[in-house]
Amino acid sequence: MVKIPAVVDSACLIGLEWIDRLDLLPALLEPVMAPPAVESEFGPLPPWILVQVPSDVGMVAALRLVVDAGESEAIALAYETRTRIILDDRRAREAAQRLGVPVTGTVGLALKAKQWGVIQAIRPLLDALDSNQFRIGKALRSEALRLAGEE
Repeated sequence: MVKIPAVVDSACLIGLEWIDRLDLLPALLEPVMAPPAVESEFGPLPPWILVQVPSDVGMVAALRLVVDAGESEAIALAYETRTRIILDDRRAREAAQRLGVPVTGTVGLALKAKQWGVIQAIRPLLDALDSNQFRIGKALRSEALRLAGEE
């Protein structure tokens, strides 16, 4: 298992915090980075998250026209650092993909955690996210359970 560097957005942090599973991030990712706007949206970040300011203010401003402040800074930071981004919002994912930034969502992280043996099953994690109003589409949930062998 080789941990990968990634930039996180607040949606993933919030969802995982709601179910007390922020521990999945450092188990799978290293380093874990977030821009200041994500810290503003989420609150104080765990010490294992590196707060970095994206340097391309023009890119942040352009992205801000289509996504929120945290997402725009996170996408710009992932682009600059040439790392994966953890995003769940459809518009933000599309914006990142147009820039060539590799994207994974919270459900994708759960699947990776199961594949790497960090968790035994993803169904309880998906159920917990769902019961905390973290939106997971029916098709995505079905596909994740299928890929995890938990249909």
